[in-house]
Amino acid sequence: MKLGIISDTHGNVAAWREVMERHFSNVDQIIHAGDVLYHGPRNPVLEGYNPAALAEEINRCPQPVLLARGNCDADVDQVMLHFPLISPCILYQVAGYRLMAHHGHTWNRQAETALARRYGLHLVISGHTHIPAVEKVDGTLYFNPGSVSIPLGERGLPTVGVLEDNRIRVLAVTTGETLLEESV
Repeated sequence: MKLGIISDTHGNVAAWREVMERHFSNVDQIIHAGDVLYHGPRNPVLEGYNPAALAEEINRCPQPVLLARGNCDADVDQVMLHFPLISPCILYQVAGYRLMAHHGHTWNRQAETALARRYGLHLVISGHTHIPAVEKVDGTLYFNPGSVSIPLGERGLPTVGVLEDNRIRVLAVTTGETLLEESV
């Protein structure tokens, strides 16, 4: 099982297309940690911003897509998407992993840790910060794939995540370079 993990596309259809072509064409499933279509009032409108076209691309995606609702996702976005975008949290079990995906704007690490213990989670995925991160605490891996459209952090590169063969990696979208890696 190979999972593609993405967050904070913010309506950037060009970024989605590049990720699909370079990194997600052979994944079995995609998990999106929120802020799917709208760019938000604080963010600039970037080249490639076309939320209607991005919704069409996601709807045509050959792989199943699980979407957690982010702080920039609105009720009206669900009208455009054929995948549910109503839940702020996804609890999911796949290939022996128990995982939770959420956007990251409502729960802090203490709340995540409490849920990880309660549900025996192996992996907690969040977005929101636009900064990739991987941290293992008490047997649970906390993972943020960063952002493909408005990257922040030390290197400022568009990034995504891939979970395969008990390893999770943060990849630079344009080069494919592994920036962070950890076992699950």
